[in-house]
Amino acid sequence: MINEPLIDAPAAVRDGEALPLDALRAWWTETVRPVGPLEVEQFPRGFSNLTYLVRAGGDEFVLRRPPFGVKPGVAHDVLREGRLLAALRPAYPHVPAIVALCEDAGVIGAPFFVMERVRGLILRGAVPSALAFDTTQLRALSAATVNTLVGLHAVDWRVPGLESLGRPDGYVERQVAGWSKRWSAARTGDVASIERVAAWLAAHAPGPGDAALVHNDLKFDNLVLDPADPTRVRAVLDWEMATIGDPRLDLATTLGYWIEANDPPPLLQLGLGITSLPGNWTRQDVVAAYEAASGRSVGDPVWLFAFGVFKVAVIAQQIYARYVAGHTRDPRFAHLDVAVATLGDVATRAIDANRISALA
Repeated sequence: MINEPLIDAPAAVRDGEALPLDALRAWWTETVRPVGPLEVEQFPRGFSNLTYLVRAGGDEFVLRRPPFGVKPGVAHDVLREGRLLAALRPAYPHVPAIVALCEDAGVIGAPFFVMERVRGLILRGAVPSALAFDTTQLRALSAATVNTLVGLHAVDWRVPGLESLGRPDGYVERQVAGWSKRWSAARTGDVASIERVAAWLAAHAPGPGDAALVHNDLKFDNLVLDPADPTRVRAVLDWEMATIGDPRLDLATTLGYWIEANDPPPLLQLGLGITSLPGNWTRQDVVAAYEAASGRSVGDPVWLFAFGVFKVAVIAQQIYARYVAGHTRDPRFAHLDVAVATLGDVATRAIDANRISALA
């Protein structure tokens, strides 16, 4: 029995992000099945590709399209994401089933794909009032998150549809250079701490590691949890940055979002998730558990954490730059420049202290 108040719920579509329903219905009738009027709402909390709930003939689906005002690229290539999910599902059941892909940007103004809706709980910034998490459950959720990452990295990616996703050779160097380039392209002002972190990462990058399918954005709010047992993962969402690469950098991204109770107050105030609540593992715990479960040694956790924080900062800066340019009116983005500066300060603290915890 699903506890409905705990299900991740959509809201009204944001101003300027509506879908052309007549054109979408015509495509739906031709491609999926004949259907009457469509009802569309929007999942409001994502920061990247836009995600809509579509009700069609009594069934619920999820539609993904790129944000308005972005240039083509892997991060917003929804067709690549849809094809990845279709290829991945036979080997990794924790992904939604794909219904259809649309390459014709003329239908709704951009390519898109439709997938099944996986109903469940998504923890976004706070624990719902209808759910009482104790410390034991939070420890179990921490373990489930790490085990989800380990399970993904164990997938055999040398199969059609997955093996061509990326080039594992030289992955670390390309990632550091690529995110530094993205930072330069999205800059709206000087942030000395970010510049320093970028230089330090390049100078101290680890040597080559092994290859795995990597999600590149695995955190609590990309997990769909079972409302009856919120420590059980039903599905992993938001695969737009997935590729074949070094699994250590996938762990790094998870660490970049993993906030601790004793982190600097400005970092806690960013509201990146609930990992700061008592019972959650520390970042050191996450690293130790990942190494134990995967059998991999991840090397210097400070470098991984600094890279993860740097990457999160660049993503925030890219979104802020879109807001400044007027390509989005989402009010959540108006002060992301503050988040970028905060993240830069945290990364430099970790580098200077040579540790990933107790940074306050």
